[in-house]
Amino acid sequence: MKIFSAEQIRAWDAFTIKEEPITGIDLMERAAGACSDWIRKNIATSRKIMVLCGPGNNGGDGLAIARLLHKAKFKVSVYLVESTNSSEAFGVNLRRLKTLKVDVVTLHVAADFPTVSKNTVLIDALFGTGVNRPLKNLAAQLIHFINKQNATVISIDMPSGLPADNCVDDGAIVKATHTLSFETYKLTFLLPQNAVYTGSIHLLSIGLSKKYYENTSAAFIKTDEQLVSRIYKPRNQFAHKYTFGHALLYAGSKNMMGAAVLCSKACIRSGAGLVTIHVEPDCEAIIHISLPEAITSSEKDASKTWIKKSAIAIGPGLEKSDGNTQLLNKLLGEWQGPLVVDATALSLLNPLLTKLPLRKTTDLIITPHTGEFEQLFGKTVSDLERLQLAIQKAHSLGCYIILKGHYTFIACPEEPHNFNTTGNAGMATAGTGDTLTGIICGLLSQGYAARDAAILGVYLHGLAGDIAADKISQEALIASDLIDNIGAAFLEISKKKHQ
Repeated sequence: MKIFSAEQIRAWDAFTIKEEPITGIDLMERAAGACSDWIRKNIATSRKIMVLCGPGNNGGDGLAIARLLHKAKFKVSVYLVESTNSSEAFGVNLRRLKTLKVDVVTLHVAADFPTVSKNTVLIDALFGTGVNRPLKNLAAQLIHFINKQNATVISIDMPSGLPADNCVDDGAIVKATHTLSFETYKLTFLLPQNAVYTGSIHLLSIGLSKKYYENTSAAFIKTDEQLVSRIYKPRNQFAHKYTFGHALLYAGSKNMMGAAVLCSKACIRSGAGLVTIHVEPDCEAIIHISLPEAITSSEKDASKTWIKKSAIAIGPGLEKSDGNTQLLNKLLGEWQGPLVVDATALSLLNPLLTKLPLRKTTDLIITPHTGEFEQLFGKTVSDLERLQLAIQKAHSLGCYIILKGHYTFIACPEEPHNFNTTGNAGMATAGTGDTLTGIICGLLSQGYAARDAAILGVYLHGLAGDIAADKISQEALIASDLIDNIGAAFLEISKKKHQ
């Protein structure tokens, strides 16, 4: 799913109006119809509806929704923010509403704000994607009033005061219970700082032009089933284990062999034909007992270990040592195949960053969480600034940066960049990052391109977590549960591909 900017969304509306053709007011009616249909399905007619409208097109949406809900037997009242400059569509819908027996009140000062009972539903139709600066005066006062109420709040298109392409720390912004938006996500919906404002997001189709969508490029994409189905490659039934590559993992140490076990199991479960784990000699038995399908190596000559390997991952459970720093330096300088750098190896990477753009290929993937990212590239003041820095570094260093989080972000050397859609809070537990590294390395070893391995790997990892959480709860979920459900995740992806 493409994620368009506010400017692109306005152009999409305009293109649809011209191409279909349809009048702007009729397109607004279509949007209002989609919103009122959702409200009728999810809100009881016994509940009181208060629609709060600004003077622009978002307010016009609200007026049309009020009219449709009134006709659907809801008890509706409408409150308008006083303005001397309203949009044409607002005026049309206000005139239409006034032909019905609906209470319409203009708010001049804060003393005019209505009394809100706990059974009331507030529909926020104050301001949409056109907001690009903090709201002030009466509008800001009204938003603070909304946020103090013990009521369900439904924002139309956007929570009022929230910019479509940015994140904010404070100010006058509606804290919605539900946001009813149209066609595709806005960037702002995917930034963690904004989650407090958006509530549950529901995308409604209003028939915007498919031609515009298909022919317009976007800087960001939200990974969905369609994209994953295109990436996923079913197995050739005449294949053998060498068809699916040989992954090499530098993982584990005396006190952290669990990370090596998790990473290795995930790598095998992701489909790698063979997996070798390089560990110290006295740690090999742990691998043999835990994972009889794996191979171990304690070869000290790295170049020999790399022979006939398809992809390498380094980091999970490693000690922070001079020897491992030298190993990472050698990998970055001499190994020209696919490489995943995670965990301890990320803490060793900073002085070696100049090596990255010298690599002949862009099949290097690094997988930091927020803390590791900032240790590598510096502090950031907002989620958006962190994304922008990740994009800049992915481009300048020629690598893929998987910035782990709720909507894990994949910054690529070239656009588009991806937000992942799978996963849950139960995955915020030790070892899940090690499983992700194993999955991605396993996909790389099978011949997936770095971009595809990153996108599919993160999606598969999150989907396995979702399947596990459905079975045992988010609270009880541990990293091993992800590995146990990788197969179920593959089955779900495979079924979608063949539908």
